[in-house]
Amino acid sequence: MHTGLKAFLIALVVIAAGITIYNEVQYYFGGSAESGYAENPFADSECTVAGINIHGDIYTYYDVESMSVDDVISSEYVQYLLEVAEYTPHIEAILLEIDSYGGMPVAAHEIVSAINHTVSVPVIAQIRGAGLSAAYWVASAADVVFASELSDVGAIGVTQSYTDQSTANRQSGITFNSLSTGKFKDILNPEKPLTYEERRILERDLAITHDVFVRSVAENRGMSVGEVQALSDGSSMLGSLAKEKGLIDEIGDYYDVLSYIKENYGFDPIVCYR
Repeated sequence: MHTGLKAFLIALVVIAAGITIYNEVQYYFGGSAESGYAENPFADSECTVAGINIHGDIYTYYDVESMSVDDVISSEYVQYLLEVAEYTPHIEAILLEIDSYGGMPVAAHEIVSAINHTVSVPVIAQIRGAGLSAAYWVASAADVVFASELSDVGAIGVTQSYTDQSTANRQSGITFNSLSTGKFKDILNPEKPLTYEERRILERDLAITHDVFVRSVAENRGMSVGEVQALSDGSSMLGSLAKEKGLIDEIGDYYDVLSYIKENYGFDPIVCYR
């Protein structure tokens, strides 16, 4: 085959492969130009650090029509940003800026999994006001965790709440009727009291989730399950105590993070945020 033609065909194959990979990534994350997922927020070649804000409640996804997106971050979007950062050649580290009181366990688990399985560059977490519950779970997956002396850290535990309106209904003369095909189908319906069996089911699931949370943090932080279990009463602690207990690595702010990156990874950090 003619050398020029062969080179041309190889170029076509490479381009086609690139388009296929791009389309697969876009499909996986539900990306589109309209949703904003099609852009690369770290495209500026001067950027060396991909800054990802994890602010507000952490969900698996959010509906822009029903939620204030300023107070919500979704795991699917964070996964997307981690993928983009990983495959952007000039990005040498990822900075997770965390200010969140928590969210869905599944969402935190998805972000942690993405960090552990997708990212090869160093990941630094900076906890600002709060890195609690699911947000701390995410932070624990970073290679290095920073927090202020006054940051709220930890709150390792799981909670679920429900409302029981049955007494108010009875006092108001309202009779509640439920038709279900399963004994536990209407569990957590606020119009009826929670039965003993229903409570046991919910407590079972809370215990399982708690165990996954504790074991994941232990693995991420290089601690024993027993050490993390001893800290998993649901309470938070300030950054200074969190460092003493092994939940974070460094006390410092944004500028301390930049200095750490330069000193430990050997490049000038220029952060581009999304």
